[in-house]
Amino acid sequence: MTRERILVIKLSALGDFVQASGPMKAIRKAHPEADITLLTTRPYRGMGEATGWFDAVWDGGRPDWTDLAAVWRLIRRLRAARFDRVYDLQTQSRTIRYFQLLWPRRPAWSGNAPGAAFAYAGAERDRLHIQDSQREQLRIAGIAEVGPPDVGWLTGDAGRFGLTAPYALLAPGGAPHRPAKRWPAARFGDLAARLLGQGITPVVLGHGAEEQALAETILAAAPGAVSLVGQTSIADIAGVARGAALAVGNDTGPVHVVVATGCPAVVLFSRDSNPDLSAPRPIRASQPVTILREPDLADLAVDAVWAAVEALRSL
Repeated sequence: MTRERILVIKLSALGDFVQASGPMKAIRKAHPEADITLLTTRPYRGMGEATGWFDAVWDGGRPDWTDLAAVWRLIRRLRAARFDRVYDLQTQSRTIRYFQLLWPRRPAWSGNAPGAAFAYAGAERDRLHIQDSQREQLRIAGIAEVGPPDVGWLTGDAGRFGLTAPYALLAPGGAPHRPAKRWPAARFGDLAARLLGQGITPVVLGHGAEEQALAETILAAAPGAVSLVGQTSIADIAGVARGAALAVGNDTGPVHVVVATGCPAVVLFSRDSNPDLSAPRPIRASQPVTILREPDLADLAVDAVWAAVEALRSL
């Protein structure tokens, strides 16, 4: 008997990949005997393989539209695979175009492409949180049970950092091209000093020279804080988060990873992103996650964040 061939599309980014982990797991559970391939991009190939939910992972999912040869290679590969069903968890204009280019033999497609067998599009979809939207998308395709994000497969070596409990994770960074999503590093420094005053070691996460500079600002304000900037893989972040008392961070991919481990968290949003659509959510009812939003994060006072931290610690 020929195994059903299924394609799951999730190209990026880190936070979105984490949010989609619940649907990915649900797809595998709904098709236990199928041959399932993940189409993604190079940064997420290892994560896709680590989940254990896919029989194959392809990382060439986002060729530049100006590179017609690369686009055509991808379309030919998709056609040759003869997938029976596609779950498009990216649902962007790019993946709609993939659906269109697969004419005349299009697989049963779940997504927002016009003409898809399991079409889910429209204004209502765009007003939903991504987890609710993907849950409804899969319901339409016949998958009724979709759980929260699952990063149990991210198992880094947290012990090698020698952290002593209690400690709190701080994530002061974010995408370089979206600086408005960052709470000022000096405020993180003030917060770190208050944590030290309560006997909690602040541990700064991040990568790259720019976030190293943020960590230096924090450590200057709070001697005794620890910087792990540039030292952690995504799996390491998950491992460290499982031992943390709490976390405070901007709306960034690593914060989505932290929250998905079950770590209590305060997450900071500016006008640059809408928590109603994309905020990390608790993975269980007992996990406190507080969302603070200020149009300009420069206007978010340390006292407000500290009050949220204290309220979280009292639960």
